[in-house]
Amino acid sequence: MRYREIIPVALMIAGLTACKGKQTKTIPAPAADAVKPVAITTATQYDSDDPAIWINKADSSKSLIIGTDKNTDGALYVYNLEGKIVKKIGGLKRPNNVDIAYGLLLNNQPVDFAVTTERETNKLRIYRLPDMEPIDNGGLEVFAGEKERSPMGISLYTRPSDKAIFAIVSRKSGPAQGYLWQYQLTDNGKGQVTGMVVRKFGAYSGKKEIESVAVDNELGYVYYSDEQTGIRRYHADPAKGDSELSLFGHGDFKADNEGISIYKTSDSTGYILVSDQDANSFNVYRREAANPVLLSRIPVSAINSDGSDIVNVNLGPQYPQGIFVVMSTDKTFHYYDWRDIAARIKEKL
Repeated sequence: MRYREIIPVALMIAGLTACKGKQTKTIPAPAADAVKPVAITTATQYDSDDPAIWINKADSSKSLIIGTDKNTDGALYVYNLEGKIVKKIGGLKRPNNVDIAYGLLLNNQPVDFAVTTERETNKLRIYRLPDMEPIDNGGLEVFAGEKERSPMGISLYTRPSDKAIFAIVSRKSGPAQGYLWQYQLTDNGKGQVTGMVVRKFGAYSGKKEIESVAVDNELGYVYYSDEQTGIRRYHADPAKGDSELSLFGHGDFKADNEGISIYKTSDSTGYILVSDQDANSFNVYRREAANPVLLSRIPVSAINSDGSDIVNVNLGPQYPQGIFVVMSTDKTFHYYDWRDIAARIKEKL
């Protein structure tokens, strides 16, 4: 049965406040015409922040959602497609964002895995999927030697030409150039993942921070949200240079441009969805555009979202054209049927 009613606590937000550092702001309630989710997950303990979707290629209906619970005593939550918790990995020191990749060779065997940034230890933590066993030998240190570390955003790029896998990592604060570092992930010879820095790139406006990072494997781009400035696009392959390819979305957002997700309608077409956090909505841009312009705004029921993920794979009768998973500040993640999002985009065209 499709979930078409939002739990009451998610609608009674008019007086709710949220703290972002030292700043307190009132969070508006979702719009009356907001898209309704099919399901809402069981709440995390502290602060839901970012989801990632693992596709079970043997049986897509058994795919999983991995979500971060951002706290000093934080965790990764593993959910099924009904939003129920199937596993929890605790003991993480402020896990921020999470992403997933497929087929990294460990002991000459392909392994799917999830990577989360652990802010308070300045590490990447890596877990094999679907069992969530650690495969990082205690974690990979990032931004070594820097004064400004505190990793936040993470996106994994699989290079089509050789299937090499890279982690692109952002941080809480950093320099005007070289804000993101890119690491190639490989086997350390003992079946554990190690990482080597292959480049430092990316402009930063200095206005707020860079948290959300997303990669388009097929087109070879990496996008990141320079908050209160716009979305920046670069080549994801370090061999193709560090020049900025575009900066778009400036002026399109109420305040912070946040979570980025990419829905693919073909190998080269589709949509880029970017959270307008304070508006409880997502701005939509064409994936194939050289200089993307705002196509539509989609209001959602998730509150103050700054993290999301999307796939176009048939995950069963509730998500035959894919699922859009969106963090909500009430400690949950919302699952949307892509057909409902697509219908709203078409209304705006």
